[in-house]
Amino acid sequence: MRERWQKFLEDAETYFLDVIFQQRPGKKAAALRGTLQVLSHVFAGAVKLRRVLYNARIFRDATLGVQVIAVGNLTVGGTGKTPVVEKFARALQDAGRKVAILSRGYRSKPKPLIQRLRDRILLKNDTTPPRIVSDGQSLLLDSFSSGDEPYMLASNLRDVVVLVDKDRVKAGRYAVEKFGCDTLLLDDGFQYWRLRGRRTDVVLVDSQQPFSNGYMLPRGTLREPPSHLRRANVVFLTKVDRSTREQSAKIDELRVRVAKLNPNADIIECVHHPLYFENVFGDDRHGLDLLKGRKVASLSGIAQPESFESKLVELGAEIVLARRFADHHRFNQQEVLHAINRAKKRGAEMLITTQKDAVRFPKLDRRDIPVYFMRVEIKIVAGAEGFEECVSRICFR
Repeated sequence: MRERWQKFLEDAETYFLDVIFQQRPGKKAAALRGTLQVLSHVFAGAVKLRRVLYNARIFRDATLGVQVIAVGNLTVGGTGKTPVVEKFARALQDAGRKVAILSRGYRSKPKPLIQRLRDRILLKNDTTPPRIVSDGQSLLLDSFSSGDEPYMLASNLRDVVVLVDKDRVKAGRYAVEKFGCDTLLLDDGFQYWRLRGRRTDVVLVDSQQPFSNGYMLPRGTLREPPSHLRRANVVFLTKVDRSTREQSAKIDELRVRVAKLNPNADIIECVHHPLYFENVFGDDRHGLDLLKGRKVASLSGIAQPESFESKLVELGAEIVLARRFADHHRFNQQEVLHAINRAKKRGAEMLITTQKDAVRFPKLDRRDIPVYFMRVEIKIVAGAEGFEECVSRICFR
C-alpha cells in the first residue's frame, strides 16, 4: 500500500514538473498551466502576508541565546544544500563550536495518522522530543525514520548532533539543554522564520538554473521571489562551471544580478567535488580513477540527475544505462535488481549511485556487479575568504 501511494505521488510530481517546464504539449497541459499561474499569485500573496505578520510581531518568533545559521534556497530542491550544511558544520566544529544540525526530516517516517489527527482536533501542543539521528557519538536512526539528508549528514559528521523535528524551536531548545550546543544549523531553513536570534542566512543559488522558470509555486519552483535574496548574509553559487568563455560569462552575469539584489552579501562560487567511490554494501573505497575507461550504469533518485551523470562522464566513464527516479524515491529490492540485470546485459562493469540514494537502498541477496556510491563535498572555487570571514563572525560574535 505504501509503495503504491509513493508511486502515485511520484507520477503526479513528474507530471506537474513536465507541465510547468512546458515539456508536456496539449490543451490540457496549457489549461493547467493557466490555473497554476493563478494559484502562484495566491501563493506569492500568502508568502508576502506571512512575512508582514512576522515583521509586525503578530506571528511570534523565538530566540534561544545561541548562534543560528539557516542554510536554504529560493527554489524547491536541487541546489545541493546538504554538502554546504556539512561544510559549515565541519568548519564551525573545528573552530570550537558545539554544533547541532536541525532538520525537518523531509519524507521521514511520520507519527501515526490517528495520533496526528487527535492532536489537531484537541489543539494539543506536540511535546514529543525530537528524533535523535546522532547524539554526536553514535548513529541512532536509519534513513527511513529520520529522512535521507539527516541520515547522510549524521553518517558523515559523527561528532555533530543531528535532530529531526518540524518544530525547530523545540528541537533547538532540546539541543541546547540536553547536549550543550551553542550553534544551531538549520538544514533548509531560509523560510523558517520562527527561530531568529543571532542569525546568519546562507542562500544557495544553482548557477545552472538560478531561479527556475521564474514563477512561484505551483506554476514554478520558486518558494520566494528573487528579490528576497536581500535577506541573505551569504550567497553560494553552486555547480559553477567556467570551463568555456560562454559559461564563464553566464556566471559573471549571475554574480552581477545577485549583487544588485543584495549588495552586502558575500558571494561564494563552489562545485560538488567527488572524493571517492565506496561500496554501498561494504566498506571498500576506491579513488576517482575507478571509472576511467569503464562501462558503468547509473541509478539515481535526485532532483537533477544530469549533474550526477555528467560528473561520471567527466571522470572517464561510459554510461551504458541511466535509470532515473523521482527525487527522494525509496528504492525497493526489485527496482535495484532490475537495474543491475539491465546493466549487466549492456556490459556495465559496475552500478554507480549517489550517497543520498545509497542511504535509501534495500539490502540485496545477490549482486552480480559491484554497486558504488560517489562521495562528494563542496569545494569553493572563488570567494573562500568570504566563507572564512563568515565562520569567524559566527564563532567570535
